[in-house]
Amino acid sequence: MTQTTDTMLDRLGRWLASRLQVESSGYEPYTPSDPDTLRRTLEPGDILLIEGNQRISAVIKYLTQSTWSHSALYVGDALPEPADGSERPRLVEVNLGEGCVAVPLSKYRTYNTRICRANGLSPDDRAHVVRFMLERLGLKYDLKNIFDMLRYFMPRPPVPVRWRRRMLAFGSGDPTRAICSTMIAEAYGEIRYPILPEITRAPGRASAQSNYMRREIMHIRHHSLYTPRDFDLSPYFRIVKPTLEYGFDYKQVTWGEQKEIDVTALPRGTLPAPPPADRARP
Repeated sequence: MTQTTDTMLDRLGRWLASRLQVESSGYEPYTPSDPDTLRRTLEPGDILLIEGNQRISAVIKYLTQSTWSHSALYVGDALPEPADGSERPRLVEVNLGEGCVAVPLSKYRTYNTRICRANGLSPDDRAHVVRFMLERLGLKYDLKNIFDMLRYFMPRPPVPVRWRRRMLAFGSGDPTRAICSTMIAEAYGEIRYPILPEITRAPGRASAQSNYMRREIMHIRHHSLYTPRDFDLSPYFRIVKPTLEYGFDYKQVTWGEQKEIDVTALPRGTLPAPPPADRARP
């Protein structure tokens, strides 16, 4: 009886997961990602944030008030070339329904992305973060935890702002990671690298320079409380933009010139249409 129930729950979980991963139509990135440029720019240990367009992405964006709904860790050439000659997987991520998997950079060529890089990471710590993620490849998402997934079917859950992070963090165990950023946060927690730590101020003796000088004490948050946008907001991660890394010169940009309109040739009472830039202004 128990085995039958588990099988039914697993099937229901798979159906829910498939529904949550349905992509929205009409999504277009502002600037499509170039996998070759991304590959040249990324370093092992970097975090790639992605603006997803799945149903679950919309909920995560709403709950976190951010454009970023997914994150993946770049592992460089740590994984072997596929035997079938396909593109080498260089990102490790956690997907609902799949678990921890490795994917190629080209998967996100049609999405808005952002690179977040831990500042001053030592080679040993960088290798530790990469190894932590690689060792978890194959970890499966527990699809029987259907109640964890049901909350994502509410596009705008009626919960106060202060509870939204807790709502995302709710889960029934280690294998339940609908939010990909929790495993990456756990990897950085292993090397005690700060993301958005809780900071308290310890009382200290006043000095002649300032009566408000205090020693800050940082406490590491639990990894289940981290969301993709936290790496973007963190004061300890640099935002790396591939275009600017390779000698961008604004003077070399070729702009489309506006054609001059002979207003005298227009019918009386007709005004020329404004340029596209003007149309977009509120």
